[in-house]
Amino acid sequence: MFTNKFFKALNIRNQKELLSFSKTTGIPVPKLKMYNEESILPFNEDFKKIVKEIDITEIELKLKLGILDSSTIDLLAKYSSEINTIIKNSHPTEENSKQNNKSPIFQTDFGLLYQDDCLSLMENIPKNSVDLIFADPPFNLNKKYESKINDQLSKAEYLKWTETWVLNCIELLKEGGSFFVWNLPVWNTHISSILNKYLNFRQWIAVDIKYQLPIPNKLYPAHYSLLYYTKGKKPNTFNSQRLPMEICRHCGGDIKDYGGYKNKLNKNGLNLTDVWHDLSPVRHSKYKSRESNELPIKLLERVISMASSEGDLVFDPFGGSGTTFIVSEILKRRWIGCEIGPVDSIIKRFDDVDLHKKQILEIQKKKNVLFTEEMRSIRSKNEHWLPETINGK
Repeated sequence: MFTNKFFKALNIRNQKELLSFSKTTGIPVPKLKMYNEESILPFNEDFKKIVKEIDITEIELKLKLGILDSSTIDLLAKYSSEINTIIKNSHPTEENSKQNNKSPIFQTDFGLLYQDDCLSLMENIPKNSVDLIFADPPFNLNKKYESKINDQLSKAEYLKWTETWVLNCIELLKEGGSFFVWNLPVWNTHISSILNKYLNFRQWIAVDIKYQLPIPNKLYPAHYSLLYYTKGKKPNTFNSQRLPMEICRHCGGDIKDYGGYKNKLNKNGLNLTDVWHDLSPVRHSKYKSRESNELPIKLLERVISMASSEGDLVFDPFGGSGTTFIVSEILKRRWIGCEIGPVDSIIKRFDDVDLHKKQILEIQKKKNVLFTEEMRSIRSKNEHWLPETINGK
């Protein structure tokens, strides 16, 4: 707690100094702890009290906290030469000699899997070489991972680590390449603020999956966030994904009224939106390969099909159960994968590649069509319209 930027800026090193600072400024201890833990700028009067107490300017405190508004950034830009000279004199440039040869622990026709820390591996991947990156990092929820990683960092520590791997990924991405980040909305707001400085925003995709129970005094957390960015104005690859119409599961009738536009609906299905509610958690033991949460095959099939082509290079720095790798392999994308923990379950999935091929075939049969065969059958049986009937054919 006392190593975070806020308390360090206030020169608070222990509980006794915290109580003293609270008494002197009149700012309650819980409020000071909140500023420290959440890494946010103190509110109006609190900010003025703190600046006065530690006898520094407002700009200096903002710089110490790393919270920069536009006016502060403009000042830094104005004196960038002087600042650069100070930094160079304080921290001489060191040559990066960390690169070394790494050997994959597993290899396929299309991919390479490494058992390593992603930051170490990324130093050995050529810059501007990757077409698509999909990242599903730990969420810092104090989960027990097979890798024994610390999943309960302070907010400041987690965000510092996050910025490091995100920036490394950006360097690996080709111009025109796509970058997807799967995380909780609370973390993706911060990741988005990093990406906005380097890449072009495409979508904030809300994925309706309810893993969690309701939380008191909060809205029910019912979606995960999937950020979608590209390096450059347009992606090199964007393959439109279309979904069938939604119909009643029982009678096959329309759920939405398309009025006089039914005959204008695309026969290849409806445009995919930025809200995905057709994905479900992997719970069936037939498809689940580890104790921790596992991403649905359907999610990765959609992302990889949409944002890459056969032969493109896909990179996933947090392999987890290996869903990115098995889908990339089946869809004939080259891939590089990294997992810091045990990889036995990932490798074992490739023994069941035919099972996953069947899954993907079923997924692909049910997209890019207005009605699947099953939907056509129930609609015909219950005398609901079909494209050929609505057009009078």
